[in-house]
Amino acid sequence: MASRPPVHRARKRFGQNFLRDPGIISRIVRAIAPRPGERLVEIGPGQGALTEPLVEAADGRLEVIELDRDLIPGLRVQFFNFPGFIIHEGDALKFDFRTLRGEGERLRVVGNLPYNISTPLISHLLKAGDAIADMHFMLQKEVVERLAAEPGGPDWGRLSVMAQYRCRVDALFTVPPEAFVPRPKVESAIVRLTPHDSLPYPANDEGLLFHVVRQAFGQRRKTLRNNLKGRIEADALEALGIEPSRRPQTLTIEEFVRIANHLAALEATT
Repeated sequence: MASRPPVHRARKRFGQNFLRDPGIISRIVRAIAPRPGERLVEIGPGQGALTEPLVEAADGRLEVIELDRDLIPGLRVQFFNFPGFIIHEGDALKFDFRTLRGEGERLRVVGNLPYNISTPLISHLLKAGDAIADMHFMLQKEVVERLAAEPGGPDWGRLSVMAQYRCRVDALFTVPPEAFVPRPKVESAIVRLTPHDSLPYPANDEGLLFHVVRQAFGQRRKTLRNNLKGRIEADALEALGIEPSRRPQTLTIEEFVRIANHLAALEATT
């Protein structure tokens, strides 16, 4: 059993909201289902509310990444009797998760992510997809809805395409504000991201794909003809079986990849 952490006041600049509800914590751990021997990594352990059941379920082996240096001494005291508990002090946005994996098993990454960095942090983690087995995150409910959206819906956008191009996305359950201290002004939700072993629709140039997606969603109310002007002509879209008058939120990942692969082929011949 871990020791109790000292009292720590949540800091707005780190976007800290500490999870306190034992029922929610138990439900999150059941969703993650950690097993002994796995390479488990927690981003932002805070005061260790989720860390404690995770390290116990993982047979004492857990690595955590914490930016707030004032929390680290408390975590060391709280988990001193777990030799496999390792703290990495630093910014998860700059952390090289591939290096952390090394030659070992792929990582299982979990975390209650601050709302102000959740989208860039997910983007950063997706780039290390081959080092990661799965990810379970607590995020603002609105972000989870965007991650798990379907084409044609109001939440389908750049984040949806970026995440679902590389991962299966499962929205698991919502978490009310009263589960936290201090209480946030928005609802949260738990999401599972599982990187594809092989991409369903591989792009020949992923950088180009995401440039196309960014440009297409530049103005959601406008058509592909307008948003992709200068990138691809309307007749080329028609030749690919994509109507230029469609809006970007109606396109599937396969259709975005089709456009990007066409452009990549053109660049290869010039």
